[in-house]
Amino acid sequence: MNRDGIAAAQRLVIKVGSSSLTMPDGTLDEDRVESLAGTLSRLHEEGKRVVLVTSGAIAAALGPLGLRRRPRDLETQQAAAAVGQGILIRHYADAFAAHGVLVAQLLLTVEDVLRPTTYRNALNTISRLFRLGVVPIINENDTVATHEIRFGDNDRLAALVAHLVRADALLLLSDVEGLFTAHPDEPDSELITEVADFDALVADTSRVGSKVGTGGMRTKLEAAQIASQAGVQVLLTHADLLDAAVAGGAVGTFFPATRKRRPRRLLWLAYAAETRGQLVVDDGARRALAQRHASLLPAGVVAVHGTFGEGDPVDVVDAEGRPFARGFTSYSSDEIAGVAGRRSAELPGDEHLRPVVHRDVLIQL
Repeated sequence: MNRDGIAAAQRLVIKVGSSSLTMPDGTLDEDRVESLAGTLSRLHEEGKRVVLVTSGAIAAALGPLGLRRRPRDLETQQAAAAVGQGILIRHYADAFAAHGVLVAQLLLTVEDVLRPTTYRNALNTISRLFRLGVVPIINENDTVATHEIRFGDNDRLAALVAHLVRADALLLLSDVEGLFTAHPDEPDSELITEVADFDALVADTSRVGSKVGTGGMRTKLEAAQIASQAGVQVLLTHADLLDAAVAGGAVGTFFPATRKRRPRRLLWLAYAAETRGQLVVDDGARRALAQRHASLLPAGVVAVHGTFGEGDPVDVVDAEGRPFARGFTSYSSDEIAGVAGRRSAELPGDEHLRPVVHRDVLIQL
């Protein structure tokens, strides 16, 4: 798969960061918003289904609130987001309306994608918006998220949304041209045009983003890995190069899809779910899970940590406490404590037919 796949993509997720939406003084760049809306409106009119994942709510509030930089404390961040979200979506709505396109705002937190019922609701909403001819605009709900449960940056959110909507391509728009071997300011830095193997990648991602953003190259690389391993091709490039990017031009850094699409629930389990507890297993169970892709049976469970219910996500750890798998448990923590270490023949009734974690809802870490 090459960059022609970007041009041919019928379903796209475009993510734009705060640094690409603001002026040097931190205020919202209305010209950039209008330019972005123009390109996405054109794609929409061509029959493509487009989702915009945008940062910028807090940045949009800096000027009106008289703040010189992004606030560091959570309370002020949330207050700024509450002010800025309305400002940001108003600018988007006006900019898209100039091209006859209607937009809708969706605010998500990590909790919205932890539970299958809520991520299905999000998917159903987006699917219905597509059928109504509306462009969804998604942002993290900073006004209610906390440091413990939030996505942390919209790059990762965009990758998860790309998988959720079965996108053909994810475009990560930044304030740099792409991924470089070193920081772009370094004289010997070179643009990496394609990344087919993340393990062999040599690049400097140590520096964070701008004063108005939370992300950096590291989060974009993580997002590219999430999406490409979920069967979505990814292009990381400068926001000014969006038109060339959607035309399949030789810009930015391209990440081809490296795997077939996973079931949605397993991707959420891998990248979005916060586990509710741990199952400690013996060496035999670890080998069975890792080598034979078996289900986890009660006999292999040595101990249970945490309190959780049936259907909750849990980590599977070895005797040293190292997580190596994750899955949705078929038992509550109390129930597992009663069957742990017992062979199937020793279990009453139909309990011998029920694994602790079925292989179909188990992933290797």
